[in-house]
Amino acid sequence: MPNVVDAHLQVWNPEAVHYPWMTPQNAALHRPFRLADIRDQLVDEGVDWVVLVQAADNRADTELMLFQALSSPRVAGVVAWVPLDAPDDAAALLDRWRREPIVGIGHDGRNGSGEPDTSWLLDTAVDDGLALLTERRLTLDVTAHTPAALAHVATLAERHPKLTIVLDHLGGPPLAARRSGDRDGWGRWSGLLGAAAEQPNVVAKLSGLTTAAGPGWRPDDLRPAVDRALEVFGPGRLMMGSDWPSALLEGDSYAQVWHGLRSTVDGLPEDARAALLGGTATQVYRLPFDSF
Repeated sequence: MPNVVDAHLQVWNPEAVHYPWMTPQNAALHRPFRLADIRDQLVDEGVDWVVLVQAADNRADTELMLFQALSSPRVAGVVAWVPLDAPDDAAALLDRWRREPIVGIGHDGRNGSGEPDTSWLLDTAVDDGLALLTERRLTLDVTAHTPAALAHVATLAERHPKLTIVLDHLGGPPLAARRSGDRDGWGRWSGLLGAAAEQPNVVAKLSGLTTAAGPGWRPDDLRPAVDRALEVFGPGRLMMGSDWPSALLEGDSYAQVWHGLRSTVDGLPEDARAALLGGTATQVYRLPFDSF
């Protein structure tokens, strides 16, 4: 079985980096979180590698991640930030970091309401920046928590067929609403996820699901989203991520979140489980990073 990979884990330090998304509503997250905080839990849960994913659209956040990667061999890759609307500056940063374990580029890109906004990625001003990622064999990680944002993913993938797009958090399935009996949003999300999956250069992460499910979630509450993702993507285009420490908003610990998420795929055939738990992430992000 391939190495087990947590493909979506973050670290941050609000004392050193500006995070515009930090609000009174998520005050529990307003402190430093480092990989060392969960070292023992990673061992106990059998997680061999992690991929650190950017938490802010600034250089300081990326450099914080790279420092964490330097201090832990468990970090197999980093999804960094560069200014895609300024391709020359983006290329200069990637050249500067050429020996760092950068395997992809992400953008938090939240709009005025605090929701991730993907519409700017469709602007022609970003085309050269996205072409740069294709040239450097880097993924584009996209967060799309709203139906409008999720609808952009298929369009973006169609415009850039050689760029591998990683859809974080399955595009925000309305699991909490589904638990309360509201199925209207579920059908819309399901259709949009299917449209994204029709583009062969899109892969997705089973991440952020415990937060989407809301307080008191159980593994069974996550399974509808996992089942739909398996239906449209298949295990070869899906990877798993804890979304720690954001997952602590609706979770007690890293171990509880990872164990709960992992249990949703325990009944799958061994080859499918191997892909979900590490094989897909290893292939998509080309892990572990090799600077030579």
